[in-house]
Amino acid sequence: MHPASESIDPRTDLEIRDKPVPRGSGRSVLPGFGLSLGYTIFYLSLIVLVPLSAAFLKTAGMSWAEFSAAVFSPRVVAAYRMSFGASLAAAGANAVFGLVLAWVLVRYPFPGRRVVDALVDLPFALPTAVAGIALTQLYGVHGWIGSWFEPLWAKAVGAAPWLSWVGTKIAYDRPGVFLALTFIGLPFVVRTLQPVLEELEPELEEASATLGASRWQTITRVLLPELAPALLTGFALSFARALGEYGSVVFISGNMPYRTEIVPLLIITKLEQYDYHGATALAVVMLVASFVLLLVINLLQKWSRRHHRI
Repeated sequence: MHPASESIDPRTDLEIRDKPVPRGSGRSVLPGFGLSLGYTIFYLSLIVLVPLSAAFLKTAGMSWAEFSAAVFSPRVVAAYRMSFGASLAAAGANAVFGLVLAWVLVRYPFPGRRVVDALVDLPFALPTAVAGIALTQLYGVHGWIGSWFEPLWAKAVGAAPWLSWVGTKIAYDRPGVFLALTFIGLPFVVRTLQPVLEELEPELEEASATLGASRWQTITRVLLPELAPALLTGFALSFARALGEYGSVVFISGNMPYRTEIVPLLIITKLEQYDYHGATALAVVMLVASFVLLLVINLLQKWSRRHHRI
């Protein structure tokens, strides 16, 4: 054997290339990672962080007395109550009826199911102004539903005067705000629940019935614990979407101060009056609320993933 043959490495070039790169060698597994990360940070800073920081910096120039007067005036507090209360009510209604709709779409085959499933996404694609106009025409005094519902609701208010707090009509009153926020938030609950329902085997319900559980016990002890994480996530997403809604609400609410005026509309009103500090202060309050909601949604999603792993 030639002496030089002993110095030849028997490993092939492929084996040498497949050898793992030790840490600290400076080589990245993903090519272009540094450039991609830099572009991502620059894009987010330009589009998201800089505008949001400008709102906080603008508000920082106000004294505490000016800030308190801008965000705690009676009209603003009434707008908070309207925005958060109606958004919470709409998200609650979407959680109930969205669960029913998702269940029907997943578990029951029926003619036109694909059409109904496609219509669920309509609020995503439909401009909010178009949605507001359509709802106003439909539920107004002379609309198809409003003309039939108004006399019945007037009789109910006459029998129970406390119902007048809710509203004496649908369009241009509080029920209209609730209706618009429910319309735009429904897809978030349905689309969050559908994948979970598709993974939930019907055999669980059959086993529960075989063991003697009633239908209500099966729902509360077998199905709801599995659906609760996704349902809470859909509720939070629907609430967050409704809280920032503007386009559809302004057409159907009537925009009455102290009754149906929402915070986004009040911000626009202050801008039209050249009250930039007041508008910015309200924007900061809504930004903080949005950050809290985002944190809650992320925690719910983390809990949901952990729940499914278990």
